[in-house]
Amino acid sequence: MQNLYFPEFDAHLCYQDLAGEEPVCVYLHGLGTASSADFPHIARDPQLTRYRALLIDPLGYGFSDRPAAFSHTLAAHAEIIAQLLDQLGLNQCHVIGHSMGGSIAIALAAARPDLVSGLVVAECNFDPEDATFSQMIIDQAESEEDYVSRGHEEVIAQAEGWVAAEPVLGSFPGTLRAADPRAVYRCSAALVACHLQETFFGLTMPRTYVFGAQTLPHHHEPLLEAGGVPIAVVPEAGHMMPGENPEAFSAIIASTISRREIPEPYRHPSKAGSAADRVLESVPKRKA
Repeated sequence: MQNLYFPEFDAHLCYQDLAGEEPVCVYLHGLGTASSADFPHIARDPQLTRYRALLIDPLGYGFSDRPAAFSHTLAAHAEIIAQLLDQLGLNQCHVIGHSMGGSIAIALAAARPDLVSGLVVAECNFDPEDATFSQMIIDQAESEEDYVSRGHEEVIAQAEGWVAAEPVLGSFPGTLRAADPRAVYRCSAALVACHLQETFFGLTMPRTYVFGAQTLPHHHEPLLEAGGVPIAVVPEAGHMMPGENPEAFSAIIASTISRREIPEPYRHPSKAGSAADRVLESVPKRKA
């Protein structure tokens, strides 16, 4: 684990830097989790182990510090990540963002396109209507202070209950405990208010949007098809696809790095042949 100190916040941003060749893969996690927990098995999957990987815990999450003065807007997180990449002398990175991490990745790519050669976003938020867990966080408390004093522990207790039904969420209560309650609340507020659809479709670098099969159908599908953005689907997975089907998630990332066509088992039904359709039809749908 390495770190970069930000004196304006008196805080250290922590990240893992796994050796390999370019392009560097930058991994950004979802709300309440940590890249140090969610992505090591992805970054070192046999399909991706050749690439250098940065697994970043944004401020307030995982091993990083929890500065009270940090705003936790998507733009603020993107700026911190940009400063890290600048400090490391990196550009033209392949950025992979899951959920909230995908929204931060879009903000990063828009603000600093020189840093991003390719973008993979997995069920990220475009607009307020996309908010699910983040909306639950905001609804959990009357204010930020109420969430810090009471709401965060209640959400952790709920997460512990979810694990019984969804074993793949086993690490989630722990990463929530490690997360700064203010970070979780402020990030949730940013996601509930975000408007990134126009920004995403205005980007010029190669982009891929990833769904878990159990999330489909989804209202983003026609938008992505109309915008000409390739859509990949992770079979036998819902929103927590990096943990539910890591081999498929890794295969999709590997294909985007090499600019290959998405492998048939992982193509969206509108672009896939009957074999892919059968894969999707065999998977029961559930709400993410």
